[in-house]
Amino acid sequence: MYQAIAANKRNTLLIMAVFVGIISAIGFAVSYFYGNTSITYWVIGGAALYAIIQYFAASALAVAMTGAQEIEKKDNPRLYRVVENLSITLGMQMPKVYIINDSAPNAFATGRDPQHAIVAATTGLLDIMDDRELSAVMAHEMGHVKNYDIRVSMIAFGLVSAIGILSDVVLRMIFFSDNRNSNPIVLVVGVVVVILAPIAAIIVQTAVSRQREYLADASGALTTRDSDGMASALEKLLQYGKPMQKQSSSTAQLFISNPLKPGFFAKLFSSHPPLEDRIKRLRDNASKF
Repeated sequence: MYQAIAANKRNTLLIMAVFVGIISAIGFAVSYFYGNTSITYWVIGGAALYAIIQYFAASALAVAMTGAQEIEKKDNPRLYRVVENLSITLGMQMPKVYIINDSAPNAFATGRDPQHAIVAATTGLLDIMDDRELSAVMAHEMGHVKNYDIRVSMIAFGLVSAIGILSDVVLRMIFFSDNRNSNPIVLVVGVVVVILAPIAAIIVQTAVSRQREYLADASGALTTRDSDGMASALEKLLQYGKPMQKQSSSTAQLFISNPLKPGFFAKLFSSHPPLEDRIKRLRDNASKF
């Protein structure tokens, strides 16, 4: 598990390097287009500043976008005690606990690090899960916290948002500005780079997110010493799962199960591996837990 945490910290640097490369490509395209190399540095600096702001504000944004409400032990003793017991088992600081009033069964974790973590569950999840399965789900979410997945998610969320906004601004600059390089090849290449940049960013984000879900499943099974409980919880998510009322592609990666409406592009860019695959992995490796 310590190796997984170290790997996630390395992945954080790798993701930042990839996104900086994408942002630099956009900046270079604009610089070449206008014949001013200094634009590249302004683009990188602006995107970095936006990503930093998003990094510190992302948790509050995620809570607001999902409609989650913070609770104390008296508000829902069952959920609170499950999280409290898992925190003691893992030797971690108790995260803030939230509930989302939504019949779709789901849960998520977010925050900059284990000292600023949030875990949340929907009312739908609490309704269908027994205590064993609820412990498995929240152990999965605590796994995200312990493995520093939440930090990777926040950085990716901030940088993907920055690239999306930057691409939109640059496209408008290219098409509506008179001060530009007249070379049609430069124009075409610049437009292609700017259009493909957000797609590339999302692909990187979803690829990393899928691997984190497998790791969190394994972490949950190791924490509870109950891979069958984890598999049973995922089977219920497969059986009763449905889109959440408040949906957003920017926060979808945070949840244990994809909260978006099914569709071709939703599946193509899904931040989650199929539940069937995750269940099979748990069943096949039960003896290792």
